[in-house]
Amino acid sequence: MAASLFTASDLAVNLLSAQSLLAAFGVLGVGVVMFAETGLLVGFFLPGDSLLFTAGLLCTGSGQDGLKLSLPALLIAAATGALLGAQTGYLIGRKAGGALLGRGTSPRLASGAHRAEELLERYGHAKAIVLARFVPVVRTVLNPMAGALGVPVRTFTVWQVTGGLVWSLGLTLAGYALGSSIPNVDRYLLPVVAVIVLVSLTPLAVELYRSRRRGAPGEEEVRG
Repeated sequence: MAASLFTASDLAVNLLSAQSLLAAFGVLGVGVVMFAETGLLVGFFLPGDSLLFTAGLLCTGSGQDGLKLSLPALLIAAATGALLGAQTGYLIGRKAGGALLGRGTSPRLASGAHRAEELLERYGHAKAIVLARFVPVVRTVLNPMAGALGVPVRTFTVWQVTGGLVWSLGLTLAGYALGSSIPNVDRYLLPVVAVIVLVSLTPLAVELYRSRRRGAPGEEEVRG
């Protein structure tokens, strides 16, 4: 009998591991994950930031397993998945309304929905849509939330494309740049990815700090 084409180890893919996803599905997997994480509520747990960064790094051939991805194909897949996913999530929100998010039983999803609504109220549509790209879970739920809350299609599309390109291409190119400049950087992949994720949160942290500084006098008047 002919040997099976796939072993058990081939089929065991860890959806929470960027390296496992890339080894199993390559560039196509990046596009699918970007679409699912930004367009479907069930994709909120997927490793978007670390996947983009790791995929960029592997375009340099730095992986210990010899896996090397095509940078042009990766950039296209990442951007396409991120942009189509966000637009799909928005359209789902417009059709289903707030009831879609209300059915969620995951505490993380409920918390993300609350934070997404706060972003939209505090910063306005444009800034919130861009900032949400850099916050795990929030980037998943803000898109249907924007649709449910009636954010204009043109406004949403312009700013989700802007934020989506900065996020997807920026993290991918950051991984590629680091892999090109530091030999064997994949040995330190976990701490490097952790730093990249923290850096990606910087725009939101800066906006929160500025918002609190602007709101401080008003808060004092209320307290007084």
